[in-house]
Amino acid sequence: MAKETGLGWTALSVDDSGGTLRDIRNDITNFQFSTPRGVQDVTGIDKSAMERLLLLADLSVTLNGVFNDGSNASHDVFKTVPSTSVAREFTLTVSGQTLGTTPTATLLFTDYALTRAQDGSLTWSAPGVLANGEVPTWTSA
Repeated sequence: MAKETGLGWTALSVDDSGGTLRDIRNDITNFQFSTPRGVQDVTGIDKSAMERLLLLADLSVTLNGVFNDGSNASHDVFKTVPSTSVAREFTLTVSGQTLGTTPTATLLFTDYALTRAQDGSLTWSAPGVLANGEVPTWTSA
């Protein structure tokens, strides 16, 4: 494919605390993910420009959504984040390309924040970080 929009073709699932992958994309209003690499500055005093080495790979994600406490919906998935220390599988597929490690990534979700806005809306945010030391990669689905 060529250039595309972000409309209608994303698949996004997260494990609940019991290890069952749940498709919660209907509750997600927007998300952000990043696959940064660490960088080590190795510039010697004999250089006139920066010299660097690439270090470890990482993955972080922030999911944002609308509160839904239906069975197997987003609240069921994230309500145990404050009380359990379980790594969760995460899969993101964009236009036939899946971001993961095998092909799902293992993340630690570090917060499940609820916001009740002045207009009455009830939304949530859940940030996650790579947990298993496997390099995140894009693969064709």
